[in-house]
Amino acid sequence: MITRNQAWQKLNQMIDNPNLIKHCLAVEAAMLAYADHFGIKDPHEREKWAIAGLIHDADWEKYPEQHPKVIITWLKEQQAPAEIINAVAAHGFQFGVEAKTLMARVLRAVDELTGLIVAVALVKGRNLDQVRVESILKKWKDKHFAAGVNRAEIEQGAQELGLPLEKHIAITLAGMKKIKSTLGL
Repeated sequence: MITRNQAWQKLNQMIDNPNLIKHCLAVEAAMLAYADHFGIKDPHEREKWAIAGLIHDADWEKYPEQHPKVIITWLKEQQAPAEIINAVAAHGFQFGVEAKTLMARVLRAVDELTGLIVAVALVKGRNLDQVRVESILKKWKDKHFAAGVNRAEIEQGAQELGLPLEKHIAITLAGMKKIKSTLGL
């Protein structure tokens, strides 16, 4: 089993951009918030969820054309559990990989959403405490705001989890608020 520490070391070897590292940390926090939401208490299972969120974009900066194949190869070399490998492989709808587990569905549901939440926090004075579900939904309607965020994928992710969009945003936001100082927000 791969450990969170191994994933963290690999992430820092592969990524130079501090904002991309913060994105991975935000996704990890969202994954843990969802583990709480779904009642996952086993520490080993929670660590898998955290690792999937943390490592999912590790190869994006250096190998954007091969993403996520490079990190998947590394995960296989580390004999990571199949559910982590599937979650990373399926974390983008555009990859065309079936999300076989709840963990995988959560990862692809929160990935884009964390970016939108960060964008809203930036206009709220870099203060995540000032961000509310309502403020995110207000910015949601402005297609020019955080235009790179794929809102359709966020909606599809919420649907796959069987949650209304507002609840999906609330869970993700709550997770990110737990690490607001780490995110610089």
